[in-house]
Amino acid sequence: MPEDSKHILSSFEADLGRLRDMIAAMGGLVETELADAVTALLTRDAALAARVVEFDTRVDAEERAIEQFAIRVLALRQPVADDLRQVVAALKVTTDLERIGDYAANVAKRTLILNEAAPSYPLASLAQMSRLVQENLKTTIDAIAEADPQKAVSVWRADQMIDDLYTTIFRELITYMMEDARNISACTHLLFIAKNLERIGDHATNVAELTYYAATGETLPDTRPKGDLLAAYARQSNQ
Repeated sequence: MPEDSKHILSSFEADLGRLRDMIAAMGGLVETELADAVTALLTRDAALAARVVEFDTRVDAEERAIEQFAIRVLALRQPVADDLRQVVAALKVTTDLERIGDYAANVAKRTLILNEAAPSYPLASLAQMSRLVQENLKTTIDAIAEADPQKAVSVWRADQMIDDLYTTIFRELITYMMEDARNISACTHLLFIAKNLERIGDHATNVAELTYYAATGETLPDTRPKGDLLAAYARQSNQ
């Protein structure tokens, strides 16, 4: 290989490494934002919730920086085939991460409203759902940083547990509202919070699918394996 070609290849590999690092750093910001939003919800910490709302601007700024760098790589390096796939996947990943940040900020905003009223619903189920979502997001960010398709697959499989929990919480909250009209306002906000968490799980799964595609060149199936995954998680948690 000519020396110039080796230099170009080495420079492009360095650009790809920097792009992965930038995305992993953005993922870390999103992880922090979600963790703080969940803590604020479960501890009724209004000050922390307010900081989460303000923090979201940092995530948005990081997304813009990554997009600018990725576009620069596309313009200067003009990658093809596998290399182009990795850059395009990176651009899509940043969009999903930005949306996760938005949903975390929405959780914080509704927490601020909920804190103005007395709690009317036990938060144990939401705490469990939050834990699952945070675990999936962490694994997703690790998969990005390590370009690990197997970790991406584990996130893809685990998303069904989050969906099952969301369905359970939805039914419980509807029951609380039917039993006492005074619960309607607070439970409505909690329904939106649960939906935000469920959507964060979906976006983490999207990122996992993109990470798998970038690493392997293949796409995951449209449907996940069936099975009582929620029950399996409960058994595992009790061991």
